[in-house]
Amino acid sequence: MSPGLKNAIAIVVGLAVCMGLNGALVGAGSSLIPPPEGVDPNNLDSIKANIHRYGPQHFVVPLVAHAAGSFVGAWIAAILAASRKRRIAMMIGIVHLIGGIVATYMIPAPVWFISADLLFAYLPMAHLAARVAAPSDDS
Repeated sequence: MSPGLKNAIAIVVGLAVCMGLNGALVGAGSSLIPPPEGVDPNNLDSIKANIHRYGPQHFVVPLVAHAAGSFVGAWIAAILAASRKRRIAMMIGIVHLIGGIVATYMIPAPVWFISADLLFAYLPMAHLAARVAAPSDDS
C-alpha cells in the first residue's frame, strides 16, 4: 500500500473514531449527569430553551467527550499513518475544532465553557496524542 493511501486511510479512520467516541460519550452523558427536569437532551430546541437551567456539572461530559475524541482519534490516526504522523494527528484536532466552533453557534453555552472547550479540548489533546504516538516524528 502506498504511503499516501495509508495516510488517507489513517485520516478517515482517525476522524471516524474521533467523532464516534465524541458522540457516544455525549450521548451517554445524560445518563451519568441527567439534564434539568423536562429537558430532552436529544432535541436541540429543548436544550436552547432550557440552557439557563444547566449548571456547570452538565458541561463536564461534553468537555471530556471533546477532549477524549480529539486525543483518541488523533492517536489512532498517528499510529496508522505511514508518515507525517504529527501533522495527521493535528489534522484530526483541527477538523474536530472546526466542528466545535460550528457547535458554539448552534448550541448555546456559557462563555466559560466555550472558552475552555475551544482552548483546551481539541488542539492540545491532538498535540498530546501526536507526542505519545510519534515522539520522534519531526513532521
